[in-house]
Amino acid sequence: MFNLLRNENMKIYRRLRTWMLIGILIALTSTVLILIHNYTPSLQDGNWQAETQQEIVHLKNSMADNKLPDEIKSDLADRQLLAEYRITNNIPPTEHSIWGGVLNAANLIIIVTIFTVIIAADSVAGEFGGGTIKLLLIRPASRSKVLLSKYISVFAFSVMLLGVLFSSSFLLWGFMEGFENIDIPYIFVGQDHIVHEANIVGHVLSTYGYMCVELIMMVTLAFMLSTVFRSSSLAISLSLGVMFVGATIAGLLSRYSWAKYLLFTNTDLTQYLNDKPMIEGMTLPFSITVLIIYFIVFNLLSWFIFKKRDVAS
Repeated sequence: MFNLLRNENMKIYRRLRTWMLIGILIALTSTVLILIHNYTPSLQDGNWQAETQQEIVHLKNSMADNKLPDEIKSDLADRQLLAEYRITNNIPPTEHSIWGGVLNAANLIIIVTIFTVIIAADSVAGEFGGGTIKLLLIRPASRSKVLLSKYISVFAFSVMLLGVLFSSSFLLWGFMEGFENIDIPYIFVGQDHIVHEANIVGHVLSTYGYMCVELIMMVTLAFMLSTVFRSSSLAISLSLGVMFVGATIAGLLSRYSWAKYLLFTNTDLTQYLNDKPMIEGMTLPFSITVLIIYFIVFNLLSWFIFKKRDVAS
């Protein structure tokens, strides 16, 4: 198994494309964080209190508009609670700590997902397209081990990209904003409309962990499609299509109770960070259960098709 894993990793990292993807990720992370830092006024003058006071005044004026829907007013009221809590307890916004850059960079996990989907889609389909699948399967190792080694190597690649994203954002934001306020709390308004405090490190890790769920599911989907259809382009297009269009479809169908069983309704677990699920009645354990079922189905399909595939066809 070790030799299979080493062989698959060599296939990934010996390609120029892989190092180009890593370079693009670092460049995107640096560009996004520099733009955020340079175009956020409070980060330039350091006077977050004055900006927060102005935000409170603006929110109060906005809520005075009787034409606003109740949902929007409720959201504005929550934002006002947060702003007032910051002023009262002297808690600067997360952007003024080292974790601000790391959390902003979490939005780029979608880039990590795209890059990993590209690698996953080519993992099996590339062997068939290049005619190397026969050479791979004449080895003593079983087909199950061959497929598993490819699957593990793909996710090892994604872990490496996540490490690059996390470390580069941590260091770059630290150099721009300083390494102070590393222990500030994370504050949020729950469904009870009360401000709560949480550990910032736990929040950062939870955010990355929850956002990686979509990565796991989309990469597993791409891997399955690559195995079933032996087409990397089809696997990439379908997987990314589900990822980008799925959120929109989930929002449109959120009024129906059966929509909570759809894959893309459950991939965004960040909806539970602030205790605001997309569909009423959905819970974190429920979403995890649904995702596990899809995960098992995708992997069983990959294993069954690859196990029975006639490589001569």
